[in-house]
Amino acid sequence: MQKTAIIGSGESGFGAALLAKQQGHGVFVSDAGKIAEEKKTVFREKGIDFEEGKHSVESFIAADTVVKSPGIPYSNPLMTQIISSGIPVVDELEFAFGFSKGKVIAITGTNGKTTTTLLTYHLLKSAGLNVGLAGNVGKSWALQLCENDHDWWVLEVSSFQIEGFVKFRPSVALLLNITPDHLDRYDNDLSLYAATKLKLTDTMEPEDHFIYYDEDLIIKSTLKSRKSQPEDLPYGLDISPERKAYVEENKLTVKTGGKIWTWPIQEMALQGKHNLCNSLAAVLAAKMAGVPSEKLGPGLKTFVNAAHRMEWVAEIDGLEFINDSKGTNVDATAFALEAYQNDLIWIAGGVDKGNDYSLLEKKIEGHVKVLICLGKDNEKLKKAFSGKIPVILETQDLQQAITWALEKGAAGDLVLLSPACASFDLFKNYEDRGNQFKEAVLNLKKAFENGKS
Repeated sequence: MQKTAIIGSGESGFGAALLAKQQGHGVFVSDAGKIAEEKKTVFREKGIDFEEGKHSVESFIAADTVVKSPGIPYSNPLMTQIISSGIPVVDELEFAFGFSKGKVIAITGTNGKTTTTLLTYHLLKSAGLNVGLAGNVGKSWALQLCENDHDWWVLEVSSFQIEGFVKFRPSVALLLNITPDHLDRYDNDLSLYAATKLKLTDTMEPEDHFIYYDEDLIIKSTLKSRKSQPEDLPYGLDISPERKAYVEENKLTVKTGGKIWTWPIQEMALQGKHNLCNSLAAVLAAKMAGVPSEKLGPGLKTFVNAAHRMEWVAEIDGLEFINDSKGTNVDATAFALEAYQNDLIWIAGGVDKGNDYSLLEKKIEGHVKVLICLGKDNEKLKKAFSGKIPVILETQDLQQAITWALEKGAAGDLVLLSPACASFDLFKNYEDRGNQFKEAVLNLKKAFENGKS
């Protein structure tokens, strides 16, 4: 009997355990923390052995394969001990890949992954293709494969997951951008992080398709060391003979199969410069999956993005409030700052990830009139923008930040939560931060309207 050990009982570990059991494997799940009661109940019902609060090394050494949580680096002492024993250690997506007959569209990059993944899925789904959605979006791929497979799978893929790929082969791979992020995992070496992103293409064949943003100099430099030769489909905002997709005369323009397809930007649900890039990549992926050209435009028009990504929340006394809590690094926040033409009240801060705020100086000049620092340690943020933003305030209370925004703003201004930082000082995660922001804004709106009545 094949023996599979799972490290971590989160979304990916839980799914991998159930899929392995369904495939007849002997399964053992280990979590250094607590396993949720509902999951333990399922494990007992399925006859899956588990432990919590520790890791028993002997159980991993006895396995044929170990599936680890993406959050655990390969440099972890436990991982090195298992690997030195000759036991393969893979990611849940690598494990699930072996049990799917569907073709894969895998999407990675530092910023825009979730939006592009959801849009690509929407384009395929609305065109009538048999398609599933997984990776870092929704239920784990392994868990979904316990129930059914699809002809196509659209997967959001992180660098942490790519580290655990061996045979994983996308039919279509998208590399959106590479900017400094998670460098603590890669010895503060951007080239190691970039190489990990490119590893997504290692197993691709000439009949596969590689879509990449060729205005990104880091991508172009990293491509020199790639190991495979899939069909290249570069894209960018400006017209170029080599590019298969670009923007011309305020239209998305895509050249494939000797034909040109266009769609007016104003007829898209997604707006902003960065979303033009995301949309170009998604359309190219959809075309490679066989979506008819006449289905693409309606799909772009009807798309609804996920929460916490430049999400409109409410208007109070002429001020619009935007939730971009997913903007957890400088580049993501740069996209948000340049997406709006209004005068901005910008709410930022949290756990700094080695940010270089100088990259935002041109974005805020004459554009941001108030910065509200929301975090436990705001000194670096205040120092970076002192003298460059007219008013800088700080607080650890989200409701106070919202109240100040309303007081300092005027009709026509926009209040933007785009932290450029992680959320863990005051919140559970970016979703918790975004949800609390939306709740605080809606409460303030209700109080304001009641005060006027």
